[in-house]
Amino acid sequence: MTNKIYKIIIQIIFLLIITTGCTNDFSQGYQDNDGANAHQEEISFDLDSIPEFTNKPYVTINNNIPSFVEADYTTESYETYSELDGLGRCGVAMACIGTDIMPTKEREAIGMVKPSGWQIAKYDCVDGKYLFNRCHLIGYQIAGENANERNLITGTRYLNVDGMLPFENMVADYVRETDNHVLFRVTPVFAGNNLVASGVQMEAYSVEDNGEGLSYNVYAYNNQPGIEIDYATGESKLADENSMDADNQTLSAEETDNVDQEQTVCVEYE
Repeated sequence: MTNKIYKIIIQIIFLLIITTGCTNDFSQGYQDNDGANAHQEEISFDLDSIPEFTNKPYVTINNNIPSFVEADYTTESYETYSELDGLGRCGVAMACIGTDIMPTKEREAIGMVKPSGWQIAKYDCVDGKYLFNRCHLIGYQIAGENANERNLITGTRYLNVDGMLPFENMVADYVRETDNHVLFRVTPVFAGNNLVASGVQMEAYSVEDNGEGLSYNVYAYNNQPGIEIDYATGESKLADENSMDADNQTLSAEETDNVDQEQTVCVEYE
């Protein structure tokens, strides 16, 4: 092989590398079964930095500082929801919460929505017995969304009440008391092709007072103490298999058709 031919081959290989976009940069996206990125929003923390769940409902991220950018700041109320990905999973939900979009009536039924990984299982050790709730990403009390499938994920009772509700209450209380606006973003985090989220990132920032009234960035675990969850499917079992839980049962799909799993919760944040 002559030097001239050799150089031509090297040039062709180089061009192929450039045009195929080879790179070592990776983003945390949500992928469908074909590997196509359906949601390319990058999460603002390293998943490897999140401690293992130790019966604490949440941990702070980035020193509790949210990662909004200048273009996000506004005093006009709005709400946006990602389209479901190829596996039927929710993506990022973001809103600027003001009194004008907060609900003025009771929440309507949402039992017709079956989020990705939805299962109904009952355990005596779970508050209210039902393991999973239909968890709003942006809570009903601050945006008034009812059966919006792009705003509901399969979440444990523990995530719903102990993990997310206190932070939703903070937003609701602040907005009502000040009539100001709060940027609010919730990002469900799925590992691989799991149908059930491992947890959610929750960020909030009060706009008119530049975060003095309210500012946080937390990761809430989608876990339930005492229960092992298969996040790929939503199936579950008692963590201690030797324990006796007389009311532990999983309902069939037919039996759950008319069940509205999420219960109304009235808990004030302290």
